[in-house]
Amino acid sequence: MISLKLAYRNLTGAGLRTWLNVTVLSFAYVVIIFHQGLIDGWHRQGLRDLTEWEVAGGQLWHPSYDRYDPMTFQDAHGVINGRIPGYVKSKLAVPVLVVQGTAYPQGRLQSIILKGIDRSQSLVKLPSSALAGDSGKINAVIGTRMAKSLKAEKGDYILIRWRDKNGAFDAAEIYIAEIFKCDVPSVDIGQIWVPLDKLQEMTGLHNEATMFIVSDQYKASDTDGWKFKEKAYLTKELDELIQAKRGGGMILQGILLIIALLAIFDTQVLSIFRRQREIGTYIAFGMTRYQVVGIFTVEGAAHSIFAAVLGALYGIPLFIYLYYHGITFGLGDMGLTLAETLYPYYSLQLIVITVAVVVIAATIVSFLPARKIAKMKPTDALKGKLQ
Repeated sequence: MISLKLAYRNLTGAGLRTWLNVTVLSFAYVVIIFHQGLIDGWHRQGLRDLTEWEVAGGQLWHPSYDRYDPMTFQDAHGVINGRIPGYVKSKLAVPVLVVQGTAYPQGRLQSIILKGIDRSQSLVKLPSSALAGDSGKINAVIGTRMAKSLKAEKGDYILIRWRDKNGAFDAAEIYIAEIFKCDVPSVDIGQIWVPLDKLQEMTGLHNEATMFIVSDQYKASDTDGWKFKEKAYLTKELDELIQAKRGGGMILQGILLIIALLAIFDTQVLSIFRRQREIGTYIAFGMTRYQVVGIFTVEGAAHSIFAAVLGALYGIPLFIYLYYHGITFGLGDMGLTLAETLYPYYSLQLIVITVAVVVIAATIVSFLPARKIAKMKPTDALKGKLQ
């Protein structure tokens, strides 16, 4: 108890030196929590967007389908039979037919991926209801990034070409019925969505699909030859990207923390050098060397406690504001599952771990120079002689 009282008295008596260290360390607290919260918020938003727009509860793929290889699309389709129609009828699965094609906006040539989906589906947020309409034309919906690439607007007609099941080329005009805003590039970039029955008719692939989007209630694994891809597999790229960003952020956060801890270390070294007579007096009054070491260690560790309090005073209002209003970076189209405005997420675990790491690090940094006290002779210390 006496160590705590003496440490507190010495810290408050140090005045400006103490508050400079506390301010620097509090800034480290706020920056570390802010950056990690921003990454966690991006991860949560990305997973939510992927789930709502593309993944749902997982997907069933045709064995030949490879989403990264358009050359496989020609053969990656199968008949919707077995137990699958039951899942589709009960709204547990939505069939999607994927076909490679070409668009000719304003006479230009651009490779596209045609995706057919049921007009009445509600499993993903895609505005498929806009695909309903005049049976004499092919309604289509595209994302804002695809619209920018095609230089197309709602109500435009665009000529497209595709190959049917026999490899023969065919062409038709599609009508842009809706342009949607989506932060998932794999739903937007290079994608044109049309009615499933229309695309099946256009390609001659009646009652066939390339994959199925399934709901969270779908509990089966592989079904009738279709390969089940769970949500964790479909969001793996985002997870790996977030881990890479966390790793890079930890380096910057580590540098910032080292700078703050270096200030505490220098303060402790200077304090021990200037307070040798005080140290000798403590020992002469009967305190053991390690009790005196404890005083100086507690003093250094207390910087982190005061810093946490100071950081909370200006950090909590900032974090609350960002949590509700987000932060807009204006990065534009980067081809990532990244919203224009990110909303940081600050979990209790993040805050506790950050505080614990900083307190432990500050305690260790304070203890290292304080070890010298254990080797000092009381007589030399009283005379102000440094060993």
